[in-house]
Formats: sequence, structure tokens, C-alpha cells
Amino acid sequence: MRTFEDPRAHHPRPQMVRQQWASLDGWWEFAFDDANAGMAERWFDGRALPQRILTPFPYQSNASGIGSRDIHEVMWYSRSFEVPDGWDYGSLLLHFGAVDYRADVWVNGRVAGRNRGGHVPFSFDIAPYLKSGANRITVRAEDRQDPYQPRGKQSSSGTPVRIYYYCTSGIWQNVWLEPVPALRIDHLRITESHPDGRLALTVHLHGPASDWEAELDVLDGLDSETVCVQARAGSRGASLTLCAQVPDPQAWSPSAPHLYKLRVRLLHRGQPIDSVEAYTGLRSIELKDGFFHLNGKRTFLLMALDQGYWPDTLLAAPSDEALRADVEWARRFGFNGVRKHQKIEHERWLYWCDVLGLMVWEEMPNARSWSEESEERLELEWLRAVVRDANHPSIVAWVPVVESFGFPELTRHPHQHDFLERMVARTRLVDPTRPVIDNDGWQHTDVTDICTIHDYSHPVEKLLERYASTLLTGLPPDTGWHKARELFLAGAQYRGQPIVFSEVGGYLLVPEGPERRRDRLYDHYGNVRNEDELAQRYRTLMQGLASLPFLAGLCYTQLTDVEHEQNGLLTTARVPRLPPEQVADLHRALWPDS
Repeated sequence: MRTFEDPRAHHPRPQMVRQQWASLDGWWEFAFDDANAGMAERWFDGRALPQRILTPFPYQSNASGIGSRDIHEVMWYSRSFEVPDGWDYGSLLLHFGAVDYRADVWVNGRVAGRNRGGHVPFSFDIAPYLKSGANRITVRAEDRQDPYQPRGKQSSSGTPVRIYYYCTSGIWQNVWLEPVPALRIDHLRITESHPDGRLALTVHLHGPASDWEAELDVLDGLDSETVCVQARAGSRGASLTLCAQVPDPQAWSPSAPHLYKLRVRLLHRGQPIDSVEAYTGLRSIELKDGFFHLNGKRTFLLMALDQGYWPDTLLAAPSDEALRADVEWARRFGFNGVRKHQKIEHERWLYWCDVLGLMVWEEMPNARSWSEESEERLELEWLRAVVRDANHPSIVAWVPVVESFGFPELTRHPHQHDFLERMVARTRLVDPTRPVIDNDGWQHTDVTDICTIHDYSHPVEKLLERYASTLLTGLPPDTGWHKARELFLAGAQYRGQPIVFSEVGGYLLVPEGPERRRDRLYDHYGNVRNEDELAQRYRTLMQGLASLPFLAGLCYTQLTDVEHEQNGLLTTARVPRLPPEQVADLHRALWPDS
């Protein structure tokens, strides 16, 4: 199995690439700290740890070399490194793609920084703590079985049950070094990237703001060196905006995912001091007349639910090739999008969605229980995820909350209702260009941009009967499939938003034979006995959904099997249960505008 160990295989942050960087993935020293003694005993001060773990795989995974499914809430990592020869830097950034859930980091026994939030990246400047020769990094990771922290579908018991699966604790995305100047580009934000060629990019500075400029080259294609337009601007503030008009623009879409490489140079008093590369796709998103429009064209959202889970590595991807392969599978089945469920996926997966042409609904992993602190944890981590990913053209919607996860008293607790509306408003402040779904599935507020419904009614005739009145009135029913959950909260109402069945289908293939007990499987969606029956049920379902003229999109559950949810179009080993080409042909025949 290939891992992330090759430091030149790919850049872990494809939307802000510098040429010099070094991977720290690979074998680290490791220890569990069930007694929580490491701080008092100063494990960060050069102590050798007794075990070895292959990062960036969580200890629960087989690929990590540990493979323990027992619950350990505190774990330590340590490794030595030397700064590569030839690096000239003012700061040396130590990057972590994600550490679930809390992380304390030391370099040579000195505190470099702390982070809370298990699904988003963080970094520290470790230059002040370095010495010549070998240096030592130590990480203490803490992942409590805490229902108030954003955990997505990681089981709070540590054991898969129903729709929940094994936990992914500690380091589970790339760790890497990046030499940077003290005065540097801190962040790029693409604020406009329109099919007519209008492009605007805000450059945020790290360092004292005085007499600096930025230059932008727009290159036609990721592998191109042909500059099609340039821009330049200066500022004495902490940010500036570069604007360009791309000649003969080519729009980004799933059928033609054209990308433009962006090269940004920072100049201080006329001298170049920093350079980064990013990319963009020219595309527009509009909700109009109850439907989704991409680049001004009405487009049916034909999505699959994707949980980004692998049996040997859990939420951590086995490799960059595995991330690409899942995008390719979705495209082979004829889907034009996916809803990434309860996970902030590795940014390389978004890169492949951008490159190969797959629209994405990005969704925040939610907590299980409510408190004011759980709201704060969710909001802060979600907004960091939006900042990280806002430049990816493949993302077409934001989803901060799903199925009222962590908000059990929405109907009786005004504060919880208000929080949903606040999450939408604050998401729009960070990114006003994309629609936001307040609470995917049911219990919507007035401010949701899309009316999403989860409906697993079967057989399909029962599902269609539920929406017979919608065909006459244009109004969705009061409830979806989950009749205990109203579609809109009291005081809110449907305002003509696009209606999307954002979970539908989910047929469980019930295995035969005593070695697979049915009572371990989550069979709440309806069962099929074999793949022929699955093909027939899938075809009937899709034909029924295509008969609903008000429907703006759907998301089929799901792309791959995940633990007890054995209802994927692919097995966990990524073996198709249905011929992808036949499924794609069905999709094209029913939704030619997808």
C-alpha cells in the first residue's frame, strides 16, 4: 500500500503552494497515556516513546501499525528531524492537516503552540525553537469520548453501531515543514471568478504592513506556463485586491473542468520576497425559479453521499491515489456531485474534484449533545473549514448542521433555533458566493437557501404518494420520511427554495450465510437480496424521482459501504455492485441537464 510518505508526491495544500516544503509523514514514536501522566512526567522533554506509529494514520487503523480499537483518550507522538540543507527562511512553519481533537506541540521541549478542532489545519512558526542538527517534535493529542465536541459519525462508544463507526484519533492528516520569509503572503482569497472572465483575488499579508505590492499571473491550465493575463497592485495596509479580466474565458463545470493556475508574487519596496501558486475555475452559482443554475444554465444536482471512509485507514485516506479514485468512481457512475457527509475531507480530495469535475456539498462534522460550549466549538471549527476551502471551484454549497445532530431541542429551545440562523449568517460573511443549507434533512429555518429533505420511503410508490400534493401546490409536505421531524420549524416557512432530496435510496444488500449476521447491519432503509434486485430497485427509484418536476436535485445513499451501512454502490474495497456505465446511462437518459 502506498502512503503519504513520498514528500514530492503531491503538495498537501494545493490552493497555496510554495516550492520548498518537506513531509514529516512516516514513522513516529508513540505512546498511550491512559493515566494522563505525560505532562507531569514531562514526556515532551526528550523522552523516548515506546511504540512506533505510521502517520498520518490514526492508531485505530490497521495501516498505522498499532491497529488497536480500544479507547485511548490521550496519546503522544514524537520524532526528530533536521532542516533540509539550503533552506533560507525567516520563519519555519510546522503544519498539521488535522489532529483530532486537541493538540499540544513542543519543539525541543519548548511549547510551540496548541490547537482545538479535529478536522481543520493549523500551523506554528517553530524557527525560534530550533537548534543546529537534529530537532525533536512532540505532540500530545487528546480525543475524549465527548458528545459535545464535533465528532461526526465517530462512535462515542468507540465501537461501530447503527450508523456510527470507529473513531479516528490523533494525527490523521499530513504533517509537513515549510520555510517562509518573515514578511510573507499569509492567505489568498478568490472573491470573484466568473465565467465571463472576471477574476478578483485578495492577498492577505503576514508581517508589518508598509509599502508592499503583489503581482498576479493567470496561466491557462494547471500545467501551463503560458500567461494569459497579469495584474499588479500596491498597498500600505494588511491586504490588497488584484483584479484581472481573463481573455477568451473557459468556464469550469463537471463536463469541462477547466482550471487556471494563479501565481502570486509579493514585493517589498520593489524586491520579490515571496511567491505562491493557487488555481481557480471560472464558474457561477445561482438559485433561480426553484432550481440550481451553474454558469447560467439550469443544472440538476445528481449527487451521491460520500463518507470518505476506508476499512484499513478509517477517516484517513490510504493515499492520494485513493482520494482520486473515489472521485473517479463518482464520475463513472454518472454523478455530477457528492455530498461529503459529516467530514471535512483532505484538501487533496477537493483538488481532484476540481481537476476531474465533481461538485461538492461540504458538511461539518456535528456534535451529539447541545451546550453553549458545543455551539462555540462547532462554529469556530466550521468557519475555519470554510476559510480553508472557499477557493475550490468544486464546492457549490455549505452545510454546517445535518439532521439536527447536537440540537435535540430545536422545537422547544429558541437558542438552538437562533444558532442555526446565526451559522448561516456567519457562513455567508466568510463566503457570500455559495448557498448555505442551515440544517440538512429537516427542521429548517427561514434562512436556508435550499429546502433539503431526507426521505427513505420504500417502495418508490410510497415515496411518490407523499409528494402528490407538491405536484399540485408546489409546496413540500409538512414532514419528510422522518415524521417526528417537521420540515420547517415553527415560525418558518417554505419560500420557494430549490427542493433537493439530499438523502434517498440506501438499499441494504442483505448478505447470505451465517457468517454475516443481519442484526449487525443498519437495515432501516429497505433491503435487497442480490445485485439484480438492487439494479431493479435503483432503476425504479430513479425513474420515480425523475417524474417529480419540482425536484432540483438528489443525493443517493451512498457511494461506498461503511461498517454496518452496507448500502453502497461500491463495497468498502471499492468493487462496484452495479455496472457503473449502466448506471451512468440511466442517469443521462433521465436527467440530460445534469
